[in-house]
Amino acid sequence: MDIYKIHDIEQLIGDNPYVGRGIILGMSEDKKSACAAYFIMGRSSNSRNRIFEKKDGVVYTKPFDESKVQDPSLIIYAAVREYENHLIVTNGDQTDTIYEGLKAGKCMRCSLKKRKFEPDAPNFTPRISGVVNFDGEGFDYELSILKSADAEGSECNRYTFDYKPLPGLGHFIHTYVTDGSPIPTFQGEPERLKIPNSAKEFANDVWAALNEDNKISLYVRYTDIRTKKSEEIIINKYNKA
Repeated sequence: MDIYKIHDIEQLIGDNPYVGRGIILGMSEDKKSACAAYFIMGRSSNSRNRIFEKKDGVVYTKPFDESKVQDPSLIIYAAVREYENHLIVTNGDQTDTIYEGLKAGKCMRCSLKKRKFEPDAPNFTPRISGVVNFDGEGFDYELSILKSADAEGSECNRYTFDYKPLPGLGHFIHTYVTDGSPIPTFQGEPERLKIPNSAKEFANDVWAALNEDNKISLYVRYTDIRTKKSEEIIINKYNKA
């Protein structure tokens, strides 16, 4: 087994019906861009009734059809936002927890001490989070997962992974292993993923690899490490007319 193998996204999830929500952070192969991606999938009509929308610099999950919203508590939130030289990406309202923590001088790990997995028994969906930290003409990044310690949701285990960027390498964490009942939680370290130079190519690759029935929305951002200018791509399965 080659623990340093860098996978194509198709190799990792191409035959997987449901990996839930996923975050990818890393560096483009040409060393020019810090790369971030976030996608959502859905099995229920409530989860599928969503799009990504950017407003005032923040990427939100929004209902596609307001009249069909059943329970907005775990599906509507700010998914991507910035604070100073930090880019925050998460799968829930812990985006705001990290944002407020950074404002108070706390790191992501410390900010998330008061949070836990989602209260959706029996799945206990983990909260996954990422932060890209820009510093001069460089950057580093962190990924976090908060997951249940047992099948009863008795305690929360918290894992944080810190990375120095390497050309063409990204790290990928998602909420679930695959479909199931209950849905099995992500296991182990974030997966090593190939990051191309083009934001459009990367977005197309990720979107194509996601299960056609269950994919909902994708956000990709490439930030020029030197100039800090960003290219952003949003793909929604359902688009408002």
